[in-house]
Amino acid sequence: YLKGKFSIHLREITLIVGVVITCYWNSLFCGFVFDDVSAILDNKDLHPSTPLKNLFHNDFWGTPMSEERSHKSYRPLTVLTFRLNYLYSELKPVSYHLLNLIFHAVVSVVFLKVCKLFLDSRSSIIASLMFAVHPIHTEAVTGVVGRAELLSSIFFLTAFLSYTKSKGPNNTIVWTPILLTVILVAIATLCKEQGVTVVGICCVYEVFIAQGYTLPLLYTTAVQILRGKGSIPFSLLQILLKLIVLMFSTLLLVVIRVQVIQSQLPVFTRFDNPAAVSPTPTRQLTFNYLLPVNAWLLFNPSELCCDWTMGTIPLIESFLDIRNLATFIFFCFLGSLLVFSVRYPGNSSKTVLMALCLMALPFIPASNLFFPVGFVVAERVLYVPSMGFCILVAHGWRKLSKRNVLKKLSWVCLSIVVITHALKTLHRNWDWESEYTLFMSALKVNKNNAKLWNNVGHALENEKNFERALKYFLQATHVQPDDIGAHMNVGRTYKNLNRTKEAEESYMIAKSLMPQIIPGKKYAARIAPNHLNVYINLANLIRANESRLEEADQLYRQAISMRPDFKQAYISRGELLLKMNKPLKAKDSYLRALDLDRSNADLWYNLAIVNIELKESTEALRNFDRALKMNPNHKLALFNSALLMQESGMLALLKCISS
Repeated sequence: YLKGKFSIHLREITLIVGVVITCYWNSLFCGFVFDDVSAILDNKDLHPSTPLKNLFHNDFWGTPMSEERSHKSYRPLTVLTFRLNYLYSELKPVSYHLLNLIFHAVVSVVFLKVCKLFLDSRSSIIASLMFAVHPIHTEAVTGVVGRAELLSSIFFLTAFLSYTKSKGPNNTIVWTPILLTVILVAIATLCKEQGVTVVGICCVYEVFIAQGYTLPLLYTTAVQILRGKGSIPFSLLQILLKLIVLMFSTLLLVVIRVQVIQSQLPVFTRFDNPAAVSPTPTRQLTFNYLLPVNAWLLFNPSELCCDWTMGTIPLIESFLDIRNLATFIFFCFLGSLLVFSVRYPGNSSKTVLMALCLMALPFIPASNLFFPVGFVVAERVLYVPSMGFCILVAHGWRKLSKRNVLKKLSWVCLSIVVITHALKTLHRNWDWESEYTLFMSALKVNKNNAKLWNNVGHALENEKNFERALKYFLQATHVQPDDIGAHMNVGRTYKNLNRTKEAEESYMIAKSLMPQIIPGKKYAARIAPNHLNVYINLANLIRANESRLEEADQLYRQAISMRPDFKQAYISRGELLLKMNKPLKAKDSYLRALDLDRSNADLWYNLAIVNIELKESTEALRNFDRALKMNPNHKLALFNSALLMQESGMLALLKCISS
């Protein structure tokens, strides 16, 4: 029997951990898929050669927070665990998945302790089992990037458990648990942004659970105080003091967080979240409808999809849309539960209230109701809200099982739900085995999302299966004719198949879909920066024709005019200018690129080649040396610097360098 913070039986822990292992053992055979590619494979912050301080300057994906293209997701502690995985096994996915499994088991056990604050022992185990096996968690557990949810949840729950110990004998305040709560909230927030929402749950717990207030009682007390008929109760003063400390610490965290992102929200396109750029009332109707959609996924996780962006959920453009009925029913049901929980005293209302808080408050940052996010629906953000759902289900089951008529039926239904959920989770894990299996499984659920067709095409393209990839890319253009990226994918695939005429036609279609430049307005605010690659790709294609070099140069200059910090445009233009025998202009182009990225070995190498064309042997050798400092294995720099020293006279050059 374990005492103290985790007052639960060892056999209960063994049961929960055993169930988690049973449901997720096959996740160990999965690779890096979808967002894992950017967060793990392409993230240099994982490498031991990268200074640790970079983790606190860059976003979750390794992009400096100061850059406009940054996602602004600041989760340095989560990235630190990825880095530890890298130290242990580099890019072998087994250790990453194993650590996710362990974290999910820990969350499930800590959640059991939280449940015991509001439910009896049996119902608590049922809620924890439901949470452990729920299929909605596969994205958070089997997808490696979901570790942000897992880590944040551990500190989220322990912060709440710590706060529940802040009430001492005779309603005194115990400050040590409150201080620990603030520290744990900060850590949870550094794992994922939603960690800060536990403060709201602590506030509700303090008022309605710890102090036992109901809404009518609070109203009556407030009226009496305002009329001067009574003094402020001591318990209310205690509440105010605690809440001031919590809210001040939260405000401090928020201010620091805003400073970190430099008061800028991330830039998303209409393809990521179509409703976010829709007019009133389409935007409001659609965003409110997404709430019952998420609730339905918790209630019936039979059809899961890794990507809900673009046309997955059609916009609600009219009040007459039948889907508004689902929104109305959802809010009526939620409202009735909320009224019951805050109006009436008793353990049942307290349980319902805390379940609703766990469902609603952590979901607010992802709800789109207060500020737009880069997705329509994301299953992994339901990881914490599902805790409240599981508490509600376990509480409802307890009410039904007390009735003799329904006792056996309630056990049968519960067994069916737990077993089917466990089997669904086990089966769903295999979808995350590879990018191809993941996106193909998503297409079975939703064929209206061009991004999914594109991603299947990318998976086939990586296998050099260009003919099959082309079919999926073309289908993406049919599903979403204005998807610039889809047309770019078609063009690139045609190029790989040596069908240059069709490739140029596809790039021209993509180019025609690009918005016109609006003077004084930032280009990045209107379209994804990577779509600018259409100019680079088209220019790279047509410059193979000697008679079209000027046309290619015009495309590079157009891309640069749209985005002056577009490094790749300068690099590609420098190569073209060198080909056009304009070394001085090529040098200027490379120098502009170096202003944006001085750690690029290839850039220093290219500049050295230009120096050779300009007969600047000493400067060329210096730049070859800089390239080798950035990348000691840069074979071309090593070979050409040796060749240059041999041709120009090694001793003379060495003297020049040393001087």
